[in-house]
Amino acid sequence: MLLQCRHKTLDLHFPRVMGILNVTPDSFSDGGKFPGLNAVIDHALTLIEDGADILDIGGESTRPGAQQVSVQEELARVLPVVEALTGVLQDKKTVISVDTRRTEVMQAVLQVGADMINDIQALEAPGAVEAVAQSGAAACLMHMRGNPQSMQQQVDYDDVVAEVYMYLQRRVDTALAAGITRHALLVDPGIGFGKSTQGNLSLIKHINRLQALQLPILLGVSRKRFLGNVTGRAVDEREWATIAANLYAYHQGVRIFRVHHVRACRDALVMCRAIEESQ
Repeated sequence: MLLQCRHKTLDLHFPRVMGILNVTPDSFSDGGKFPGLNAVIDHALTLIEDGADILDIGGESTRPGAQQVSVQEELARVLPVVEALTGVLQDKKTVISVDTRRTEVMQAVLQVGADMINDIQALEAPGAVEAVAQSGAAACLMHMRGNPQSMQQQVDYDDVVAEVYMYLQRRVDTALAAGITRHALLVDPGIGFGKSTQGNLSLIKHINRLQALQLPILLGVSRKRFLGNVTGRAVDEREWATIAANLYAYHQGVRIFRVHHVRACRDALVMCRAIEESQ
């Protein structure tokens, strides 16, 4: 399976790691940790050195209860980073992704060289699906109920896996109809976005059911609250739980993992593959 991100191609016969590059003051794990453009670029290069295949740049926190920022503020945060990385990474295969739900931000970052849009609203904003289709960029379509302000008030499902599947199927159909190619799409069940702890666990346990969409699956569990609910650990103590959830999902067919600690995730996945391929 291949993922086409403009002029870059990821072979998903191998697991891939997406490194989180937040340029926000209020993200739940690393908000405000890398102030200034030079610090952000240095951290991006460290993520690549540690094994990141994709860099996911976010300019708006979408943690539960997070407050919205203006389009202008989000652009001021992400646009200089995308422009700088596009220049720095000219000869590299690293995919530049932008985590945004706003059409105006998508249009701006695609114009300066972003390869992928990672949208928690699955390109539902007016004009979003058309903007991505016209650019030739890849798109990650995620499931979320409501919005970051309200999503944790809507966590009851009759069948969480079935509902996530049906929503993603509708959004995939919309994207294909707009002209986004199947090779440029991936899906994300939206762990932590409008789900209870048990809902998150059920989604991971049965995530192989999403393979019926015949698209790559991205999983983002890194350091999230449900891991703490299970283990009793604080945010900065959830790396082992993150790895455990990712390895379980890998054996269910997930091939892209969105994480803060790239090296730990990459090494765990490499070790799994080495064991699988041994005699």
